[in-house]
Amino acid sequence: MLLSVNWNIDPVIVHLGGFELRYYSLLFVAGFVLGWYIMKSFFKREGIPLKLLDPMLYMLLICTIVGARLGHCLFYEPTYYLAPFVEMFGGTVSPQVAARGMTNWQAFWEIFMPWKGGLASHGGTIALLIGIWWYARKYGKANHFDFVWVLDHLVIPTAFAACFIRLGNLFNSEIYGGPTDLPWGFVFLRNKETVPCHPTQLYEAGTYLLLGLALLLLYRKKLDKLYRGTFVGIFLIVCFGSRFLIEFIKNDQVDFEAGMALNMGQLLSIPFVLLGIGLLVYAFKKKLPAAAVAKK
Repeated sequence: MLLSVNWNIDPVIVHLGGFELRYYSLLFVAGFVLGWYIMKSFFKREGIPLKLLDPMLYMLLICTIVGARLGHCLFYEPTYYLAPFVEMFGGTVSPQVAARGMTNWQAFWEIFMPWKGGLASHGGTIALLIGIWWYARKYGKANHFDFVWVLDHLVIPTAFAACFIRLGNLFNSEIYGGPTDLPWGFVFLRNKETVPCHPTQLYEAGTYLLLGLALLLLYRKKLDKLYRGTFVGIFLIVCFGSRFLIEFIKNDQVDFEAGMALNMGQLLSIPFVLLGIGLLVYAFKKKLPAAAVAKK
């Protein structure tokens, strides 16, 4: 206990009337700002018009928020958020609806209130893949890039943004692991914890930071020698592979995960790791240049 960290940080930085500025929100926005500057440098280096950055930013914001919110609601708590339809088809509604003194429809409308409940990175990733496909289809042909090119470049700032989001989870005292006797264990006092727990937010944040730095270095030094699909392939394997392993020491996020050999986060990570392997195979089979190249 003497070597552990007593963590009791207020997640709210400042209260302004009914408005709260939280560390999580600040870090979330910071991830997008940093990503914009990184992508700007990529566009300049490869001759992509900078005017295409704005629609990309709007697409990323919408897909990240909507996808992550729907991912949480559908993957982790469907019997709560879809309570009216669960009951309609004879299913069992989550007991949390009654426990919170709500009607089924009140629970449903909370889907559109991301400040009430969670966000799921897997849902955000799926929505981003759809949004990136739209973006590449709309702007790619005229500007000499395709779907895989956009993925390759976006995963680099995404790694840094993911790092920021996990730090936001730390400030919220959420998504951490089970008890540990390691000297860097955190006692999450705001959650009434009394023993040190694995700060899995820091494990993931550190992994994503190192991944982002490695991919950025690879881009700056080896871009002309790499094939299209290499960056995103490495990202998916490392990001979701590490997520799969770290989940073993995380606390269950929802009740139904108790007793499962693999939790929902792990089950959802497996397809992304396989996709990453597939993209690396694609990269070395097609041998398309990683950089945008004007068609002759």
